[in-house]
Amino acid sequence: MMAVNGGKLVVTLVRSLNKRLANHQACVRGLGLKKIGDTRSFEQVTPAVMGMIKRVSYLLKVEGLE
Repeated sequence: MMAVNGGKLVVTLVRSLNKRLANHQACVRGLGLKKIGDTRSFEQVTPAVMGMIKRVSYLLKVEGLE
């Protein structure tokens, strides 16, 4: 599965990880995000990455996904 917008998917952490489920904190760390405002771009979007994004979508801002 590839992202649109030139092959990039940009994910930004916009909400705090305090008092969140441990599984959700692990997903955010797995995406490479640590602090509010951290941004990570993905060239290749695998099903595992999409699953992590869907699980914690309420904490993230996702750009480049249609």
